[in-house]
Amino acid sequence: MQQRVALPHPQINADLLKNVLKAPAWYWGIMAFLGGVVIFGSVLVAYLLNKGFGLSGAHRPVMWGILIVDFVFWIGISHAGVMLSAILRLSKAEWRRPATRAAEVLTVFSLMIAALHPVVHAGRPWRIIYWSFPYDFSRGLWVNIRSPLVWDPSAIFTYLTGSTLFVIVALIPDMAVIRDRTTGIRHNIYSVMAMGWRGTPRQWKLQVVAGFLLSALLLPVFVSVHSIVSWDFAVMIGVEGYHVTIFAPYFVIGAVLSGVSAVVTMMILMKWMFGWGNYIRQEHIENLAKLLVVIGTGWLYFFFVEFIFALYSLESQEIALRELQAFTWPYWPLALVFIFLSYIIPIPMWMFPGVRRNIRIMFWSSLVVNVGMWLERFLIIVPGLARKQVWTFDWSTYHPSFIEVMIVVTAYALVFLLLLTFAKLFPLIPLFDIKEGDILGDEIVIGKRRVPALRVEE
Repeated sequence: MQQRVALPHPQINADLLKNVLKAPAWYWGIMAFLGGVVIFGSVLVAYLLNKGFGLSGAHRPVMWGILIVDFVFWIGISHAGVMLSAILRLSKAEWRRPATRAAEVLTVFSLMIAALHPVVHAGRPWRIIYWSFPYDFSRGLWVNIRSPLVWDPSAIFTYLTGSTLFVIVALIPDMAVIRDRTTGIRHNIYSVMAMGWRGTPRQWKLQVVAGFLLSALLLPVFVSVHSIVSWDFAVMIGVEGYHVTIFAPYFVIGAVLSGVSAVVTMMILMKWMFGWGNYIRQEHIENLAKLLVVIGTGWLYFFFVEFIFALYSLESQEIALRELQAFTWPYWPLALVFIFLSYIIPIPMWMFPGVRRNIRIMFWSSLVVNVGMWLERFLIIVPGLARKQVWTFDWSTYHPSFIEVMIVVTAYALVFLLLLTFAKLFPLIPLFDIKEGDILGDEIVIGKRRVPALRVEE
């Protein structure tokens, strides 16, 4: 609040709707490039499904490769929406306002992309229906409904449905603003999407109540989603390093670290791309960095417990797996890079106010956190499977194929493409939230100084 800039409402509308009403030329160039990458990746996916999953690098004993690593990674990124929007909304954190919609939209698109990875990895996606919905009793297929592999789709699609409703409810007032500034078919489309919004006191009351209810309802789903993903691993007693009871909170705190870091990266990109310096200010990035310090330290505790307790058991298999992860090529360089990028480099840096207020340093440091967290998922999944086979010459035989790598690249391109498409259709910063913050903002006199304050209705 120290850097609040009071802007007239017409200027807020003009600034935040600039890309919606008339996108610049560079926007279409980026969209064309990302669209080309997505088309190329889609062709590779079709080729992989036609020729068989043997074209990937996933073979015995490592049957889960970077597609499943990316699946877990994107599920983690999706936790940004609830962490920033739901929890901070319920706690009435004032600095959340510019970040809420970006986090919510990132949640929706991350979940969509994450759900596609197991479909591609299955090799025969038409058989996924038997996994998700065990109905084919005529063939004697009795799926174990206690398996987290069955509960995964239920948790993910429940979370996706709730997050989508969250975005839609928050968008309704902004749809009315766009409706009043467009003509022709666009006006008709936005009129339908605005659902008759006129900004009456009753409509505002219902919109606020709906936002708070969805925030509260999504919190248990938020915790359950990555917990169930972690149980995909924890129930596998035949794979060393997977059968760990601490995986659920460990995965959840790691997901929050990934998600909030991704939101910081995205907000800084929005500030640079659309010139939103008056709305995404140093105070917002600094507060997110403080939050990341707390989250990152909590994640380090769970990482330490997970690693040390495996050694504490003195089981030869667990010790051998940790030696493979930490001291065997090619895993030890990845482990070193992972721990440096995830904690050792960024968290101590963010302890200093000068670093937290430097936008460029925050952009790159938040970006490298997710590079490290992706490597963390890789080191959880691949080394354990590499040791599943008793023959030592089968260890560490996983090498991602070109098709796998390009599918992962396509996933990132598709997320950015969807985000930019959303930015063309809807404002990425909620208009009503920014205006509400300006209205509630105030100054009070303490001694001889005037300091920022916030009016709260009882």
